[in-house]
Amino acid sequence: MMLKQNLRTMWKFKALYLIALPGIAYFILFKYVPLMGSVIAFQNYNIFHGVTGSSWVGLAHFEKMFSYPEFIRILKNTLLINLYDILFAFTAPIVLALMLNEVRKVVAKRLIQTIVYMPHFLSWVIISGIFIGVLSPSSGLINNFIQSLGYEPIYFLGDDSYIRSIIVGSGIWRDTGWGTIIYLAALAGINPALYEAADVDGANHWQKMWNITLPCLLPTITILFLLQIGNFLDFGFERVYVFLNPLNRVNGEIFDTYIYQVGLLQNQFSYTTAIGIFKSIVGLVLLVGANWLSRRATGNSLY
Repeated sequence: MMLKQNLRTMWKFKALYLIALPGIAYFILFKYVPLMGSVIAFQNYNIFHGVTGSSWVGLAHFEKMFSYPEFIRILKNTLLINLYDILFAFTAPIVLALMLNEVRKVVAKRLIQTIVYMPHFLSWVIISGIFIGVLSPSSGLINNFIQSLGYEPIYFLGDDSYIRSIIVGSGIWRDTGWGTIIYLAALAGINPALYEAADVDGANHWQKMWNITLPCLLPTITILFLLQIGNFLDFGFERVYVFLNPLNRVNGEIFDTYIYQVGLLQNQFSYTTAIGIFKSIVGLVLLVGANWLSRRATGNSLY
């Protein structure tokens, strides 16, 4: 009975299901099918023997991961860089969207939006080239300014104390403008009658932003924050790797770059797959926890 009802519903909305087919096929092929490869985390995987011919080792690679002396350092780097990214890179588009929303000149608003969108279309290789040039100790813009004040130049990419700030700062410069698109769309959907009523009551700009704009923006902020939390340990390989060198690797290396270094270059596929599973489990736990907290605190959640 239930099956017939579901089939009737699917036939009724067949056009929507047809449109969704390419997306469903994408997730099946590129997300769910590769999940089966996670089984090599429990094997001593040999590329010539394959999954069926490799020996099983149980949780040995997970035990190796937690006993590895560098694991805590890499976990700390990954957590700190992601935490800084959420604190600064996640909030930057919200602030920029609120500022752009206050610009009344349409031409100026469109010009600013175009300028801040442009870095998003640059690859991380180009972004790193720009930052390396700007931060160069010999000819960089920043060091020229520091030297004009009478101080010694700083080799920013050769000092591991700056690498986290550089990684997070480059992401803010590249993606803040692009991230404002959703927030500006949400701001455009706020009922103007709310602001008119606030004007009648004598509210100033700050009061209208605090009591109308931010509450109306909160559901969008919550959903995007939950999506960000789900990828908490999945920071991205390119974004970090282009800035790493032997002088800053201690504070800059994260799971994604470590997996590339050990998994692909040293052929430890099973070990790095175990690290990938660890990342996914942590992300799932954080997402479920944050979703539960958000539902209890604000009433907004992903599911």
